[in-house]
Amino acid sequence: MSVLVNKDSKVIIQGFTGSEGTFHAGQMIEYGTNVVGGVTPGKGGQTHLDRPVFNMVSEAVENVGANTSMIFVPPAFAGDAIMEAATAGIQVIICITEGIPTKDMITVKEFISDKDCTLVGPNCPGVITPGEAKCGIMPGFVFKAGKIGIVSKSGTLTYEAADQVVKAGLGISTAIGIGGDPIIGTTTKEAVELLMNDPETEGIIMIGEIGGQLEADAAKWVKANGTKPVVGFIAGQTAPAGRTMGHAGAIVGGADDTAEAKMKIMSECGIHVVASPAQIGSKMAELMS
Repeated sequence: MSVLVNKDSKVIIQGFTGSEGTFHAGQMIEYGTNVVGGVTPGKGGQTHLDRPVFNMVSEAVENVGANTSMIFVPPAFAGDAIMEAATAGIQVIICITEGIPTKDMITVKEFISDKDCTLVGPNCPGVITPGEAKCGIMPGFVFKAGKIGIVSKSGTLTYEAADQVVKAGLGISTAIGIGGDPIIGTTTKEAVELLMNDPETEGIIMIGEIGGQLEADAAKWVKANGTKPVVGFIAGQTAPAGRTMGHAGAIVGGADDTAEAKMKIMSECGIHVVASPAQIGSKMAELMS
């Protein structure tokens, strides 16, 4: 069992023939991900990395049964790429692109609200189900199959947490990098909910950062509905108030947006909060023993 992606996912790459798309598609194929083709307007009919290239996502759905899309399209065109994938019937859309204008994402969010699809990202590392499908830019070798799900706003902390979990002998069911932009497809709460409902996931790691309400919303949901242990960490504990820290969404707008406030809310909701990322793996191992 897995969440969002698995060995049966039929993955296409939007922006397939560009440098980023080519590199990461190659890495995904090497990992064993079922990449069935890609889309680059104007290059339909060609072959790239021994896979067919299509002009439109709808052609990839029709010809190779694509149901999952990875988007490596420049920021100015990425919003349209997401909407094209949703219109074509792609079920899981993972947008890696960083720097999409916020106004474009407002349009995208509204557009896909009534579509039967799940958007992960943008500005995210992607989703990986170890041993089955790597749909993203994460280093696949860090992730080994197991029973712990990871939800994270931070790419590098996703890899750090996975490494610790693997070294603790637990392994990962699915890791979801939700992205750090102000407007994203899948929220922390929604990702935690997916893992909480996955029978193969026995514990969840939730990594957040300063800014916004995503972690507080997720914590309240866990308090009301949680059935599995959750370990939490908030990055940015020493960040100056009001300063954006790396991610566009990591700006403290009010008293509840600080790391301290988030950690307090999470603790009150029964999440096992650690003060340092170095404690994530050991805390989860302790809870699972």
